[in-house]
Amino acid sequence: MTRKEQLDLGLIEASNLTECLSVDFTALLSATCPRAVAPAWDKGITRKMRQFAGAVADVEGPKAYLQMAKSPSDTVRGAGAILAMMATGENLQTRIRLIEPFADDTHFGVREWAWMAIRPHLAAEIEKSVELLEPWTALPSVNLRRFAIEATRPRGVWCAHIESLKQDPQLAIRLLEPLKADPTKYVQDSVSNWLNDAAKSQPEWVRSLCERWLNENGSKSTARIAKRAQRSL
Repeated sequence: MTRKEQLDLGLIEASNLTECLSVDFTALLSATCPRAVAPAWDKGITRKMRQFAGAVADVEGPKAYLQMAKSPSDTVRGAGAILAMMATGENLQTRIRLIEPFADDTHFGVREWAWMAIRPHLAAEIEKSVELLEPWTALPSVNLRRFAIEATRPRGVWCAHIESLKQDPQLAIRLLEPLKADPTKYVQDSVSNWLNDAAKSQPEWVRSLCERWLNENGSKSTARIAKRAQRSL
């Protein structure tokens, strides 16, 4: 059996973005949930993932994400994260609790689907989101520390902007401040990308913040964040 066949049958994880995008969703859905009916797949990986999650839920119910989270396929686990956020009526605290295992997944792709899935809910209640995610900035898991930042980027990638943070990035300072000297590049890159987003609408705020951080903390981590944060200025 070829590697491509194993990916399409949900037996292995993709090792890079190219493999993630190459998955045959009809074959994967059939292998994951044989009773599910394959839809007419939309163009675009994000829409396909939502369709996949919906097709599984139609057969297995809205709690199917619990089983999907155990799949060896990163695509199935990522769709599980999307399905977990598709439920209506859940409060923000519950959504953050449900997304946590996906946010801390060992696979980079699942972690990306997790923040994209919860982001609209975070954006709708940004001040409450910052309050609830602040404890994540002190967790041992580098994945969860990074998630708290990546999920709230003012602009982000492949996602709608959060207008309130574009206009007032200070709203998220409780997430940024604890990670200004994080020792891992994974978190450093996310913090600097967050600030680079903010710099496109509030450049003086970013300049001032970076200057203060550098004066308060002379670590290499902070210097790297500040440099990358101001790369577009």
